[in-house]
Amino acid sequence: MTADPPPSVEVVVVRPARLPPSPADPAFSTIKVTPEAIATSPRLDVALSDVPGVTLFRRTSSLGANPTTQGVSIRGIAGSGASRALVTLDGVPQNDPFGGWVIWTRLPPEIIGGATVVRGAGAGPYGAGALTGTIALEEASPAPGSWALAAAGGSLGQARGSATASVAAAGGTLFLAAAGEHSDGWIPVREGRGAADTHLTLDDEVLSARFQTDLGPAVGSLRASAWQEERGSGLVGAKARERGAAISATAARDPTASEAGWRAQLWTQVSDLANTAVAVAPGRSSTSVTNDQYQTPAIGYGANVAARWLPGAASLEIGLDARGAAGEERERFHPVNSVLTYDRHAGGQTLTGGLYGEATMRSGPWLLVAGARVDGWSVFDSHRVEHDLTTGATRLDLRPAARDGVLPSARLAARVDPTGAFHLRAAAYSGLRAPTLNELYRPFRVGNDITEANPDLVPERLYGVEAGVGGSLGRVRWNATGFYNRLDKAITNVTVGVGPFLDPVAGFVPPGGTLRQRQNAGAIDADGVEADAEADLTSAVSARAALSWTIARVDGGAAAPQLTGLRPAETPRLSVTWDMDWRVVAPFTVTGRLRYDSARFDDDQNLRRLAPATTIDVRAQWRVARTAIVFVAIDNLFDVAVATGTTGGGVTSYGPPLTVSVGVRLTSPG
Repeated sequence: MTADPPPSVEVVVVRPARLPPSPADPAFSTIKVTPEAIATSPRLDVALSDVPGVTLFRRTSSLGANPTTQGVSIRGIAGSGASRALVTLDGVPQNDPFGGWVIWTRLPPEIIGGATVVRGAGAGPYGAGALTGTIALEEASPAPGSWALAAAGGSLGQARGSATASVAAAGGTLFLAAAGEHSDGWIPVREGRGAADTHLTLDDEVLSARFQTDLGPAVGSLRASAWQEERGSGLVGAKARERGAAISATAARDPTASEAGWRAQLWTQVSDLANTAVAVAPGRSSTSVTNDQYQTPAIGYGANVAARWLPGAASLEIGLDARGAAGEERERFHPVNSVLTYDRHAGGQTLTGGLYGEATMRSGPWLLVAGARVDGWSVFDSHRVEHDLTTGATRLDLRPAARDGVLPSARLAARVDPTGAFHLRAAAYSGLRAPTLNELYRPFRVGNDITEANPDLVPERLYGVEAGVGGSLGRVRWNATGFYNRLDKAITNVTVGVGPFLDPVAGFVPPGGTLRQRQNAGAIDADGVEADAEADLTSAVSARAALSWTIARVDGGAAAPQLTGLRPAETPRLSVTWDMDWRVVAPFTVTGRLRYDSARFDDDQNLRRLAPATTIDVRAQWRVARTAIVFVAIDNLFDVAVATGTTGGGVTSYGPPLTVSVGVRLTSPG
């Protein structure tokens, strides 16, 4: 008797609504971050910071960082809470419309299907904002019927859960995701700790949904998400809360040899930040509220259109994009007998828009790239109004005039692959970043240190060149890039004075505190080397090493001559990572990760030095069934004290201690 044939299974491939990677990417310093690297990292920002040159503003990850310090930059130009790199999800900007920072908890690793990091200014399709590079995230596109559940818990009172599901819907596919976590956190101050010090706590939740459908030869998607996070800021009475929502619509078609590809996108995002700051009493015995930023309503919006042709060995892409933001910070301040007596409303609107074109040509082993764009920027509706809450009198009413300008940028690159195992490339580029609403209008306070806004800021400009070499030799694959960048009109916090004194706008600066102001302070020069190598040492062991070495120095010019020759704040010279995977037996894998970060300064005057730090993380993962994985992760294995900040009083804050977490991930059988 003849056996019945096995039933046929239809494999459904969900096409993402995005253009494929640009043909120009191989000519630039481009790094791919795999879904596996993201899935085995505790947080998305941690996974990305393993890429040489990618740095968070401070050493603390999103587990303990205030929303306003979650900026990301590339190539050690100078750390900034505003982000000098552009982060996108399938083409939609993820930087906050008010501050430019990235709320990483809104991007749980479970929804990310990979990332491409392009280092160097992103003229061409990336637009204004990609000053030092672009982090292009790709959302996962699982087949209908797929689902995953994950849960983890451990020390520091951590508990985290997530769920994703892809389901067939009328005419398309619906991808749903939810994640949330809680952490009791840690007390960042160790030496000199007092009653004023408390834990960096975290509670966050995120929901997202994406409907995707075929539109003939094109693909369309509609995505919506909402998120919130609440944090304890390490001092009694200091806390932060961020809430937001976003919606985007995308239609895209892949290019072919005979038909143009294209993408059209609309998006909007709303956010609201609340942030309470306190002053610390002598001996760290108590705190008192100094500022209550009770609302920061902001909206960002944008559109982009791109078309790409692939005529033979060439390609041509043209497009235009526009981004706008409007927002206002609302804050009570100026304490008198522990009562906040003044109220401030400060904000305005910004708008940037550009037109670009980029062409590539392949000729034998050569790839040539040329791109240019022109951007217009404007700042308008600027205002800063302050009232005395006791008398109702207006104490300050500033309404700076509207400003605008037009700036060109461009990039050129060439790559040659003389053999299949070796390549050379070189590039030159320029880019710009307009100031955020936060930099223009929002003053802030950390402990006794005050930073004033500046409504007269103008866009930063970056010019750079780089040369790279890479290839493979047996089981080893490697890349190395040397670069030089100059950042003109750098927006940085410049020290105005050290307390005690009374400033007519900022108010009283207490003893030991500093008053800083955001300024376009001269230029920053940065040259360095990025390198990475990976190898399959045996059939069971693989390793990867990467480093970023950057010498950055400030030229304060006439605006801030006192900064000339100093290193930019929050800029290490050397960062090194080393990863090793050991597949002990088929279902059991052990991963080790070492990270070294050299000394950096926490201030513009290079007086507050943060010592170098080396940390080791270990993760053991066991696939107990085809659909189930359990893991144990130990972060900061040797409980190293990683300095993250220091105050004018000499008190240092530290990152998380040794933490242990245990988790499980269940997936659908498909």
